[in-house]
Order: sequence, then C-alpha cells, then structure tokens
Amino acid sequence: MTRTIFTRLIEGELPCAKVYEDDLTFAFMDAGQVNPGHVLVALKRPAETLLDMTEDEAAALFRTVHKVAKAVQAAFAPEGVTVLQANRAAGWQTVPHVHVHVLPRRAGDGVELGWPRKDPPMEDLLALAAKLQVH
Repeated sequence: MTRTIFTRLIEGELPCAKVYEDDLTFAFMDAGQVNPGHVLVALKRPAETLLDMTEDEAAALFRTVHKVAKAVQAAFAPEGVTVLQANRAAGWQTVPHVHVHVLPRRAGDGVELGWPRKDPPMEDLLALAAKLQVH
C-alpha cells in the first residue's frame, strides 16, 4: 500500500496534535476541524478500508473511538457527536487509510450528511437480508 499522509503522521515524519496512541491505533486532531474537538482515529497499520482490517483491529479501532468520543464529550460538551467511517471514494473516503471521524456537533453548525430514503417494501428488505451471510 502507498504511504499516506496518515502513515507519515503516525510515524512522526509530519507534526500532528496527537490525542491518543496504543499498539494498534492512533488518534489526532483533524487539521480541517469541522468543529472544535474534531478527532481522527486511525489504525496504525496502513489498511485502506474497514474491509481490509482483521476483526481484532476493528475492535481495537472502535474501542479507541469510544474512548475519544467520551473525551470529546467531557472536554467540549457538544450537543451531539457524529462518528463517521467511510470506505473507498464512492463511500466518501478521502484518505486511503482506514480512519474514523469523531465530530462534536451543535445544532445549526452547518454540517450536513444526507441521502435519499428509498423506503422499499418489507418483502424487498427480507430478500436483501437473505443475501447476507454474516458470521
């Protein structure tokens, strides 16, 4: 995998405002700060997407997301917190290194995330569910 800006931050090649680090994860302030307290939590290993991680890595990543979200709540007292994880360009991923945004939110902050609801009938939902093989 190509070295990304996140790899360079994690390795200390570029400066960042580190929030937390353990054996598998690294959390730092997003340089784009949508709202004060916006943190990115990344897997240290340069996996491109959630689908490229092991189950243990995914668990470690979201344990860190949980810790960071609690710290963001305590430090910034937002009215809400958005947790966003995107995969591949069509899924809105902008850096090809798996990461999660922990974004403190306030009513009227201008942050938007939306998609058109399709509202399929239950029989279609049941057919879609039947295609999944979750283990």
